[in-house]
Amino acid sequence: MTDPQSATVGDDHEPGTGLDHSQSIDRVLDAHESDPAGLASDEAARRCEQFGPNEFTRSAGRSTLRIFLAQFDSALIWVLLGAAILSVWADHTVDAVLIVVIVVANGVFGFVQDYRAEQSLESLRELTAPIATVRRDGEVTEVEATEIVPGDIVEIEAGDVVPADARVLETTSLEVDEASLTGESMPVAKSPDPVDADTPLAERESMVYKGTNVTRGRGVAVVTATGDDTEMGAIASELAATEETDTPLQAELDTVGRNLGIGVVGLAALVIPLLLLQDTPLVQAGLTAVSLAVAAVPEGLPAVVTLTLALGVRRMADENALVRRLPAVEALGSVDTICTDKTGTLTRGQMTVDRLWLPDDVIDIDDLGESLPARVANLLRAGALCNDATLDSGDPTEQALVAAAAEHGIDVDQLRADYPRTDEVPFSSERKWMGTVHEEGAYVKGAPQVVLEKSSQVRTEDGTVELTDELGDRINTQTTAFADDALRVLAIAEAEDAEAMAGDDLTFLGLVGMIDPPREEVADAIAATRRAGIDVKMITGDNVRTAAAIAESLGMGSEVMEGREVESMSDDELADLVETVDVFARTSPEHKVRILRALQAGDHIVAMTGDGVNDAPALKNADVGVAMGIRGTDVAKQASDVVLLDDNYATIGRAVERGRAIFDNIWKFVAYLLSANVAEVAIVFLASLFGYLVLPAVQLLWINLLTDGLPALALGTDPTSEDILDRPPRDPDQGIIDGEMLGVMGGTGAVTTTVMLGLMFFTLAGASSVTPYVTTMVFTGFVLLEFVKLYVIRWLRETPTLSNRWLGVAVGTSLALQLAVIYTPLNQYFETVPLSLADWGVLAGVVALCLPLYLAVAAFVRRSDSNRSDANQRTTVD
Repeated sequence: MTDPQSATVGDDHEPGTGLDHSQSIDRVLDAHESDPAGLASDEAARRCEQFGPNEFTRSAGRSTLRIFLAQFDSALIWVLLGAAILSVWADHTVDAVLIVVIVVANGVFGFVQDYRAEQSLESLRELTAPIATVRRDGEVTEVEATEIVPGDIVEIEAGDVVPADARVLETTSLEVDEASLTGESMPVAKSPDPVDADTPLAERESMVYKGTNVTRGRGVAVVTATGDDTEMGAIASELAATEETDTPLQAELDTVGRNLGIGVVGLAALVIPLLLLQDTPLVQAGLTAVSLAVAAVPEGLPAVVTLTLALGVRRMADENALVRRLPAVEALGSVDTICTDKTGTLTRGQMTVDRLWLPDDVIDIDDLGESLPARVANLLRAGALCNDATLDSGDPTEQALVAAAAEHGIDVDQLRADYPRTDEVPFSSERKWMGTVHEEGAYVKGAPQVVLEKSSQVRTEDGTVELTDELGDRINTQTTAFADDALRVLAIAEAEDAEAMAGDDLTFLGLVGMIDPPREEVADAIAATRRAGIDVKMITGDNVRTAAAIAESLGMGSEVMEGREVESMSDDELADLVETVDVFARTSPEHKVRILRALQAGDHIVAMTGDGVNDAPALKNADVGVAMGIRGTDVAKQASDVVLLDDNYATIGRAVERGRAIFDNIWKFVAYLLSANVAEVAIVFLASLFGYLVLPAVQLLWINLLTDGLPALALGTDPTSEDILDRPPRDPDQGIIDGEMLGVMGGTGAVTTTVMLGLMFFTLAGASSVTPYVTTMVFTGFVLLEFVKLYVIRWLRETPTLSNRWLGVAVGTSLALQLAVIYTPLNQYFETVPLSLADWGVLAGVVALCLPLYLAVAAFVRRSDSNRSDANQRTTVD
């Protein structure tokens, strides 16, 4: 056996340079100026001053004021504020007040949604052990974990959280659960022996890492890194450096806002000089500019989008998906790739006995009934007795053995009471077996090859027989077969007494194959997401064999790539490879982020699911980060956009469906609102060329916010199409304002503008100026046409006419509000007058004229838009 005190794997490496795992103990101690007796207190204090406390650097984050001010960083907002200033100058105070109220209300609403403290780094700090056991001044003492410094000698045992990254010096059956850091589902046995310099993080048996959990045994280690310099610290730094990114919808609406702002300024710069050249008074020209600004800006759009997303969030919460960022709902409905962790996400996150082997008899554990064959019962009882775990605690492998016995009618507590333990030989990484002695005999479990070497006979169906070479070969062959299926294999044997157990006179009972199995619902969920045109990729820290076996059982691709291969590739090479490879194993947090970015570079909208600390950087960098709520660490949850409250992968499918439905509804009301704005701008602009201001700013605000706003909001409750998951994802390069929407905006806008200008000239009847009667007719006619156009747009998107009762309520309420500003004292603020029955007859004729024209526009758009046809083509991903 190699002497860990002097051995070095790769002597060309200098110690203390991040390669401590490959160095001998002596060299590591020298590099960190320490020895097994520990540091002196004054030296520890000096190093604490030099290296700082053993905690992660705090991020300042955004202040409350900055979050609030950010709500007003928009071209649309500045255009509206400019319009408010012009309104005050023109002595139209009511218009100015309404504009400011709208701006402030939208800002407050956005602030409430954005105001959430960044908790990722705080959660990482909570993983630090509050108290650590160290050797100081030659004595063993306890100190706060934040006081640990490089060179400290720490002692750890089962139940402890490792306080810092450290090189192992001594071990006694030491095993550490590193799943939250590496994704490795099984606890890792630790040893003082150095390993190769290029050994992946998950396989560095000579190291323990800050924030991981000791599940068995005890050990002594020298601290090699603290705080930000630890592996957890690297994750913390990456999270702190990762900026929040906008979803496609956010980015597009921001672009729309900027373009509208630029367009309004340009239009005002054109109109005002034209009006002044026509001898229009300066105040009138200014009011026209204000009306154009108000007409062009969809004031209600931010609020309607936010409220619709909020409604979707509430529905998703009822379906066990908690959304932490509202726009993530829309983005989730647009993803075309889901990158998922394995451990605890695709799998249950706990070891389970899958198969048993008794000489020449492979038994699927699920096929066992209540009446156990004697040999099977004996094997399960032996596994439960040679065991330190309970159903609720202990090493995951031992827990699996206890659970298998309990699930098949064995009362483990009673069994242990009937056969009390009188002696034991604890497991160690050197022995690779554990033994317990009881009054009636002894039992051993451990690595198959080791237990086989200690056995002299085998229990068969016909009785106990001598262990021959041929029988030994069959056992080795079965061990390999189990391992090829990604099962962790243990051998179990019995002996007459402690002396026989210590020697090589065991009776071999059988093999137990265990695995962290896939969740029952995952295979169907993956199939469903693929039918929706979404590719699924597994990115795990687990080994290649396990990843391949799980992927195969879930119907995923068979090609597996290791993290070290990813590391050796250029960005361009990786971008090509991620298109075809579906399974990545032995990946680090950095590998996961690189894979995500490679997919995003290929114009994919990527969602990442996970539950561990090691998943947090990828969760935060993904277009949508989806964390597991039950098994997920706080770090993963805080770095994510969506948390699955039931840890059910199938919930992702429902979230995708909800996201797609929400986007469909958003498309409808964006088309509805923007088509109204196009018509408003055209009417105000063209009327101004004739010297008329036909729609004052206050009336335009009323149309945009209340008359249009309520029905648009009700569109958010439109039902989900049954075939929505049979559609392919939306093309990332195709914005929400697509060809279909432009056709609706242009076609219906032209119809509305032409008919409303005709109505204006009809009601003017040769007058030289616009009267309140004229503006009331055009104002009311416009509102009525908006209600008609609303149902035409829903028909265009194949939404049943009477499927949304809330829409009927919204239209009725808006119509009542319109009547209120005509027939109540409110009319003095809106520059309206009461209309007669004859006037309503004229407006009815306007509606009758426009309805078939709107339908003709919709029919033409549906036929001519090839993108819509492609989107309706149902696809299945093989």
